Amino acid sequence: MTTYGPYKEILVDVKDKILTLTLNRPEKLNAFTGVMMAEMIDVFTKVNNDDDVRAVVVTGSGRAFCAGADLSAGAATFDATQNPGRAERNAGSVDTVNWSDERVRDGGGRVTLAIYECLKPVIAAVNGPSVGIGTTMQLAMDIRIASESAKFGFVFSRRGIVPEAASSWFLPRIVGIAKALEWCFSGRVFDAKEAKDGGLVSDVVPADQLLPRAYAIAAEIRDNTAPVSVALIRQMMWRGLGMDHPMEAHKVDSRGIYARGASDDVKEGVVSFLEKRPANFPQVVSKDMPPYFPWWTERKYS
Repeated sequence: MTTYGPYKEILVDVKDKILTLTLNRPEKLNAFTGVMMAEMIDVFTKVNNDDDVRAVVVTGSGRAFCAGADLSAGAATFDATQNPGRAERNAGSVDTVNWSDERVRDGGGRVTLAIYECLKPVIAAVNGPSVGIGTTMQLAMDIRIASESAKFGFVFSRRGIVPEAASSWFLPRIVGIAKALEWCFSGRVFDAKEAKDGGLVSDVVPADQLLPRAYAIAAEIRDNTAPVSVALIRQMMWRGLGMDHPMEAHKVDSRGIYARGASDDVKEGVVSFLEKRPANFPQVVSKDMPPYFPWWTERKYS
């Protein structure tokens, strides 16, 4: 059994094979800190090998989803050489720093890359305002649902900084380059309707329907699909966004069809369909991923 926590700034609950990760600094509108970063990474790392979890739902405690970076350090908030609360990020003067130093990496990007590597579907249930990292952390999640009271903002240009959390990769792929630039150039905060119209979220619902809607999506996946298939599909889709030719996707698809075609999961999927009964897929992500996985580590194709 996988143990999560204890955590200081997030809550984790596993029920009916759905893990709920709740950002939990309600008095600070769940503002993002180094502690929250480390705790979120811990969850998304552990969940890959936890066969008792089929999907992850991320939401916020209180009236906000996440108000962005904690600005309590004032002018030093984003200055890694001056912020006393983030001394571990001090890699030296901007004029002499080694740009490859691990300490230069931004915390939001560490989180979104951990989500990107996840083998379970991730659903954002955006319950209220989210700006900065509060919005960019959602981009690596697979499905985003918003409450009618949710707000979004890529506010970096209004703080004199730039987008982080690998959002310059994620955002244009989700909403298109023109919309991504419009939102990031202006830095304005916009409502849930505009987020849906722009393709950032797939659904907007009343507040009391937000988590039920997220859990319904997670339950449909849990109850009807093969865990290994879902894990492979998630990585195929996300990593396929970086491929330079459909032939690269064809190579990965072909390995999947060949390997999975001989699996016990596929036998069960076909027989259960013919017998008109629910499938009971026997294979699990922790030990039954096919031999060609992870294919992207090869860096070459044959």
